[in-house]
Amino acid sequence: MSAMPKTEAPNRYFSTDSETKPDPISGKRPKILHYGVGGTWKRSRSEKLMPCYDPSTGAVIAYAPQCTAAEVEEAIAAAAAAFPAWRDTPVSKRVQVLFRMKHLLDEHLEELTRLCAEENGKKWDEAQGDILKVIEVVEFACGAPQMMKGESLMNVSSGYDTVQFREPMGVFAGIAPWNFPAMIPQGWMAPICLATGNCMVLKAASFAPQSAMRITELWAEAGLPEGVLNIVTTSRNEAEILLRHPDIKGVSFVGSTAVGQHIYATAASNGKRVQALTEAKNHALVLQDAVLERAAQSIINSFCGCAGERCMALPVVVVENAIADKLVGLVKDLAEKVNLGAAYDKATGMGPVVNKGHKDFVLNWIETAIKEGAELVLDGRKPDVASGCETGFFVGPTIFDHVTDEMSCGREEIFGPVLCIKRVDSFEEGLKVMNASRFANGSVIFTESGHYAREFAKHTDGGMVGINVGIPVPLGIFGFTGHKQSFFGDLHCMGKDGFMFFTETKNVTSTWFTGKAIPAKVTTWDGTMTR
Repeated sequence: MSAMPKTEAPNRYFSTDSETKPDPISGKRPKILHYGVGGTWKRSRSEKLMPCYDPSTGAVIAYAPQCTAAEVEEAIAAAAAAFPAWRDTPVSKRVQVLFRMKHLLDEHLEELTRLCAEENGKKWDEAQGDILKVIEVVEFACGAPQMMKGESLMNVSSGYDTVQFREPMGVFAGIAPWNFPAMIPQGWMAPICLATGNCMVLKAASFAPQSAMRITELWAEAGLPEGVLNIVTTSRNEAEILLRHPDIKGVSFVGSTAVGQHIYATAASNGKRVQALTEAKNHALVLQDAVLERAAQSIINSFCGCAGERCMALPVVVVENAIADKLVGLVKDLAEKVNLGAAYDKATGMGPVVNKGHKDFVLNWIETAIKEGAELVLDGRKPDVASGCETGFFVGPTIFDHVTDEMSCGREEIFGPVLCIKRVDSFEEGLKVMNASRFANGSVIFTESGHYAREFAKHTDGGMVGINVGIPVPLGIFGFTGHKQSFFGDLHCMGKDGFMFFTETKNVTSTWFTGKAIPAKVTTWDGTMTR
């Protein structure tokens, strides 16, 4: 769509132009979204606007600007200008902003939940969880005075003391995906970055940017100074600026492996820190001593939750042959009972995928699996949906059995509600199948055996391990520790790693001469050796 006529925007993240045609499905005029820079929301000069949909109905609800290179540079400049004062603000005062932010998020929980559900397609409790995860990390980041403390030692060498500080670095870029439009940009990225005294330019996901934009408004209401947090929507071309600009000190990214590898290589070669969280193909191993009914319920939650659009979904179940038929039957029965409907209807069991392009992507993977010889147990290509959702982007729960390692459907990330069953004869074979994956975000075992649980935790490649837990995502006080091609970088997001990523250490060694004899000679290793 070409750009709407330019009008003066109020200081909000969107406006509605009378020239914008009402959407034929909803009958409402879509919002025109702005970009936030230096504490002001501005109408982009770009001629390119990207449609944002309500996935439950297929209606266009907003247009996001493909911000120009100059506008991205403007956001970086605003962050760089704000950094000195924010860096020098005592950490105790910085976290006061976060305390106020936590209360604002609580107050606006219902509003933000609906916005997230409407723009992304998560059902109500999942969308609410998206917001609650923001609150969780904001609460954790309030501990910055403790987490930023350094170390010290008196008399490290005779008459010399050393003190180590942790300091903010400058401006960071956050490049966020569409599948968690609140949690990732405003939870995983912003709170620790800001609490440690850095500034940030967020590139929100063009498919679903409104949750991040509305929360940016709340940061301002909480008292965050102008320019400390800026937000844009761009194409990949303009996002390249964030990877190369000399004022950007680090990049936090969540998205596909191919893009993550590019970001890691490009930003690192330009002297920046990088944490790139990428794709996954998580596996669960179900042993014959598992409580199958409970395991089946966890599997349904894990592969159908968020319509499978999460890197910690459970798209592959490796099951011992002795119980495979029973488990497949249990999972199929539960999956057939999942009701599909509008994300913001609290009775909905599973919402839609994010847009038509992604729906087609998932459907193509289903076709691929059929061609590769996987046995289609449950077909979700033409699901029954709630009234009013006929034009939405729905894919029903889909189950394939007898998937082998030779099939690409069992190796590659589908990112939809599609489950692949792989059958094995033993724990050892199952672990080998799981560790053959090039991804290692999470891995799960269902068993009542302490021996096998311990062996699994010790030998699995997965960075986040579940024992009878289908989605083994740790709380934000721990890092999100993907391994292999699920992560590129050295320091993970959240937890202690998060504070280390957004700060650098400075060691100060000192000595004083008052009251003691000045040495006749200063040696090469002055103060750094003990003999």
